[in-house]
Amino acid sequence: MTFDPFGDFETRGYLRNLAEEKDPAIVRRLEHASFTTGIDDAFAALQKKKVLTYADVLGTHKTLFEAMYPWAGQDRNQTAPDVAVKRGDVLFAHPKSIQNAVEHALKLGNDPKTMRAKPGEVMGYLAHGHPFLDGNGRTIMVVHSILAQRAGFSIDWAATDKTEYLQALTKELDNPGKGTLDKYLEPYIRPAVTDLKEHINAAKGLDGGRGETDTVRGSNDDPAIQAEYKQQQLKRDEQTGGSKDAAR
Repeated sequence: MTFDPFGDFETRGYLRNLAEEKDPAIVRRLEHASFTTGIDDAFAALQKKKVLTYADVLGTHKTLFEAMYPWAGQDRNQTAPDVAVKRGDVLFAHPKSIQNAVEHALKLGNDPKTMRAKPGEVMGYLAHGHPFLDGNGRTIMVVHSILAQRAGFSIDWAATDKTEYLQALTKELDNPGKGTLDKYLEPYIRPAVTDLKEHINAAKGLDGGRGETDTVRGSNDDPAIQAEYKQQQLKRDEQTGGSKDAAR
């Protein structure tokens, strides 16, 4: 099933990409070309910021994917505010909750001590926010790598197993703050690297190869979907004490 939140795949291609391309293989190549073209500028911009903010996450996505998508740098609350997005059994944050989820992750990640102790939890909150219609994994990895470097370490993404990592991430998303992803990542923590571009390029799966893809769960007006969001909010509030900084 094609991910088509705009409902115009047949006339405008996958997610209204600038080439109006529909072929998945070509879309993947175009995305990767945009990513590799923009990564130097993305890292340079982030390195200038003393504290990373939500605006920096949006800016990173824009830099990485503006050659591919006209909506690059715009979150789902702008591009698809009425649509619930999920992957497999994972329902991502309500569009109105994206910024809170990401800002909670950044609150943790901008503190070096917390980032060293909970790199998986930080990644989990970033992933739960799932700000964009595409390019989330690559954008989040770039941001996460900067936070890790500032905390004095790097994660050896090239040594991780993609399937096992995604399984751990799924468990983290389902039960946030339980240390699942922290435990998985622990054996792959290394001293901080200086060449973040090569570090990221060595990670598996960044060429746009896809396993499970996003799907439209339905309309956010659907009572059943609202109930899913409510259950999700309650579970996450248990970990954050209902903080306004948390995903809600």
